[in-house]
Amino acid sequence: RGLHFLKVRQPSHIRVTSLAARQVAMRGDAAAGGDAQQDWQTQSQQWLSGVKDAAMSSLASGGGKKDEDEEYSPFAGLSKSQVLQECRVFNDPQLNPRVCAQLITKILYLLGQGEQLSRSEATSVFFGVTKLFQAKDDHLRRMIYLVMKELNPSAEEVIIVTATLTKDMNSKQDLYRANAIRVLSKIISMTDPTMLGTIERHLKQALVDKNAFVAASALVSGIQLIRVNAEVVKRWVNEVQTALQSDNQTVQYHALALLHMIKKQDRLAVSKIVSSLARSPIKSPYAQCLLIRFVKKVMEEDGGGGERDRGLMEFLEGTLRHKSDMVIYEGANALCALPNVTQRELSPAITVLQLFLCSSKPTLRFAAVRTLNRIAMLHPAAVTPCNLDMEGLINDANRSIATLAITTLLKTGAESGVERLMKQITTFMCEIADEFKVIVVDAIRAMCIKFPQKHRLLMTFLSNMLREEGGFAYKKAIVDTVLSLVAQIPDAREAGLMHLCEFIEDCEFTALSTAILNVLGSEGPNTSEPSGYIRFIYNRVVLENATVRASAVSALAKFGVLLPVLRPSIITLLLRCLYDNDDEVRDRATMYCKMLTKMESSPDEVWGLAPIDLTLKPLPVPLLALESAVAEYLTNPSVTPFSVFDVTMSTEMIAAERKAAAQVKAGRRDDSDMPTTPSKAEKPDAGIDYLSKIPQLAHIGPRFSSSAQIGLTDPETEYSCTCVKHIYAAHTVLAFELRNTIEDQLLESVSVALDLGGCSGFEIETELPCPTLAFDTIGQAYVCLRRTEAAPIGSVACTLRFRVKEADSQTHEAVAGSSGYEDEYALEELELTAADYMKQLMIADFRGSWEGLGNVGEVIETFSLTYNGLPEAIKAIVEFLGMEVCESTGKPADGTRTHTVLLSGVFLSGAQVLAIVNLRQENPKQVGMRLSVRSADKGISQFVASCVA
Repeated sequence: RGLHFLKVRQPSHIRVTSLAARQVAMRGDAAAGGDAQQDWQTQSQQWLSGVKDAAMSSLASGGGKKDEDEEYSPFAGLSKSQVLQECRVFNDPQLNPRVCAQLITKILYLLGQGEQLSRSEATSVFFGVTKLFQAKDDHLRRMIYLVMKELNPSAEEVIIVTATLTKDMNSKQDLYRANAIRVLSKIISMTDPTMLGTIERHLKQALVDKNAFVAASALVSGIQLIRVNAEVVKRWVNEVQTALQSDNQTVQYHALALLHMIKKQDRLAVSKIVSSLARSPIKSPYAQCLLIRFVKKVMEEDGGGGERDRGLMEFLEGTLRHKSDMVIYEGANALCALPNVTQRELSPAITVLQLFLCSSKPTLRFAAVRTLNRIAMLHPAAVTPCNLDMEGLINDANRSIATLAITTLLKTGAESGVERLMKQITTFMCEIADEFKVIVVDAIRAMCIKFPQKHRLLMTFLSNMLREEGGFAYKKAIVDTVLSLVAQIPDAREAGLMHLCEFIEDCEFTALSTAILNVLGSEGPNTSEPSGYIRFIYNRVVLENATVRASAVSALAKFGVLLPVLRPSIITLLLRCLYDNDDEVRDRATMYCKMLTKMESSPDEVWGLAPIDLTLKPLPVPLLALESAVAEYLTNPSVTPFSVFDVTMSTEMIAAERKAAAQVKAGRRDDSDMPTTPSKAEKPDAGIDYLSKIPQLAHIGPRFSSSAQIGLTDPETEYSCTCVKHIYAAHTVLAFELRNTIEDQLLESVSVALDLGGCSGFEIETELPCPTLAFDTIGQAYVCLRRTEAAPIGSVACTLRFRVKEADSQTHEAVAGSSGYEDEYALEELELTAADYMKQLMIADFRGSWEGLGNVGEVIETFSLTYNGLPEAIKAIVEFLGMEVCESTGKPADGTRTHTVLLSGVFLSGAQVLAIVNLRQENPKQVGMRLSVRSADKGISQFVASCVA
């Protein structure tokens, strides 16, 4: 379907040899004097002798070694102007097919290299190429088809193309017919889809043509055309179904693909087609693979709970006995990817994949181990029988296979085999690239969390890896893993921190050093021997660059704040930093020295702030707002001292801060950015509350919780709107994020109007509209609701209101003189639920807390829920109640019909709420639930229980 030009490697000694051979042959002809009777064996010996002499002389001079890697391209130095000049040969009365084909090859090469032809140049070349249709050379005709697809003719030129190619579609040569169908269909789809009606008759005939090349070309054209003119292509159903019965594998494959595209909007029709073909499987292995994917999609849409379609399951299991490896793997992969798949359903697929692990074909081994790696995340017990075979793949020549095998073993291995597995990995890690090492490190993190008793062994392994050579991404992955284990495994904290201390002694990455110093300052004072870390931190002050020295100063100050015993020693060390060469280091040392000195007389408050808040918590306002407030204070001095609590923010500042935060969050995926520092206290709503710094919202107090982002429009609509619900003691603030996707419009005074008729208990107190919203920019609008009831719930109708002005499509600014007009856009309803007033709370001893609350405030309710299986019901209940799953009860065992979920949370009033959810699957579509809620306030328990109904 296109040309691929390869750069030919031709060592110079071969070129010299060829030249020498020709010279020897010419000398031999001259010596013979044109005698035609000379013996041919004598000529051959002379020629071979000349080749040998030339090759030996070339090798002796070292030329072969010198040019061994030299690349040669037949199109080197080719220019567009030169090629366009040569295109005049298309107008010659006597066409030379070989020259014309070479010239078209040059045009295709230029287009493939990104060279752009102007409209006039493309038109000139296009009309020149159309004159070549009079030539009868097959090779030249195929080149004409290729270049016509790439030239992309204009709407006016399409008429000429249609007339020319229609003749070829009626040709007796199948080669002409098939290629003409492909080219004409592509051109029509790119320029004028309405012209499809003029060639529809020819395409329908080609769909049922006896020649497989012609039929496949028509089917591929239909797949391309259905995207631009579906109404016409949908009329070809009968012809496509006839093509599906073809004996040719390619025709069957394309016919099935087109038939699915025609019917995909009708789920019932797709289900009927899939069920029919599953009962009488088609011969083509390609079409069989496609059918397997369609079967899997139908089963996913039907839901994963309860009884599956027995016929489709038997079809998938039957594909595991197919003679084609491709079909067998596709069937096994489909079974493994089914939603809520049980271990019994996985068993035949696992058996097949286990056989593939021993295959001599690397592709089958890779496919099998990759699928097993994915299954191991959800069903490690099902993959365990394959561990012995996967251990043999650790030394596989293909490092991708070896890496996947190791990560799978780390997920499925037993606790008793951890030591043996670590020994095998040690030698393997020295032989793979950093990108594979990162994958292994992530798997080790999961294993350490799974077997916390083995944290010493795994920590030692990770520390040894830190001492090895490696890039930033590799070292960052190890540091992130250690920090994660320190946060999640209490017994591993001191060992992990000490390993990190040893690492920063020789760390060459500033970002990693600063991140580790920050963790040492936060976690080090809480260890059994905090003074042992101070030496490592102070060494950074002496030996490192300014950035690391500043971080070390801050880390030392945290020890001084949290440990009064060490405070005098910390002050002494900080006094030595007052003469540092860097301003930042000196400023930090000066501030912390004064703060620690003041703490000797007033340990709970320094400069109006708690020392812990000043050192261990982020600033209550972003630096952008603080900088703006300080500049304003210096411009207009006041007798009142400057205070950070007096800093306010505008909606524009909040939008800029959130944009910067989003960029930092996205940038963390890059290797060059700071590593993350996991923390137990980190929650989705744990960010700084900037809304209370807006002057109009300064009275609402501290935030209780925030919801996830909720979409109020479809992603592809002209105006996009999402909402986040922020809950305060007596207020609910709705923060709307707006986006304008219309290029020639500028929106002004954009606000969201609320209809509170369907949700009593709210009053609109403050509205903050978005001043302007240009094309492809994000704006913020806020609505502050005052609650007149404790925890009102219901649906709120939302409407986007704004003033539209015409905007320049280039600058996206309002056109001069455009007065605009008022408009509005309907949004989806916003649901205010019980989960908005609940904050997740993890507790270690659920049973003890449950008994401690007693049954005075207990409420018990029973419900019948419509869900496809227990996993789906559990997910919905947890999201609806907004509570934390305790003691890992969020996932039911495979094949079980009953399950109990333990939930914990804190209500808006501050009362602890516990819930026990007993579930029983009564039939494939119905789940029975018994909900028991306990709280110190029975009214809260009744509210939580009644919300489920």
